[in-house]
Amino acid sequence: MKQIYSDRLVLLSETALTLKRYYFPFGAKTIGLPEIESVRVLRPTLMNGQWRLWGTGNFKTWFPLDFHRPERERVFLLNLKGQWRQIGFTVERWEEFLVRLRETNLPMEQQI
Repeated sequence: MKQIYSDRLVLLSETALTLKRYYFPFGAKTIGLPEIESVRVLRPTLMNGQWRLWGTGNFKTWFPLDFHRPERERVFLLNLKGQWRQIGFTVERWEEFLVRLRETNLPMEQQI
């Protein structure tokens, strides 16, 4: 599994995305890229999770732990195949992550 991006929050490989602080108290969740239906890239707002440090506020979107999320410039939302829930997350270097994410050929919607 070749890493193409990694920081303290996520690890992106050619086959999977690992959210390092997904479960309490600090367990990781790995999602195979084939399980991802689409990715949205948004400017953070109150409505899309800017102040959600960990967990969910609407029972649809789960956010892994990131104490610096209010300061981040982008929020990523994953829609998973066959599931109504989605996963919201942030990364430390969003521009680099976005370039690497495009290399995976996942369907993306960019609203920035």
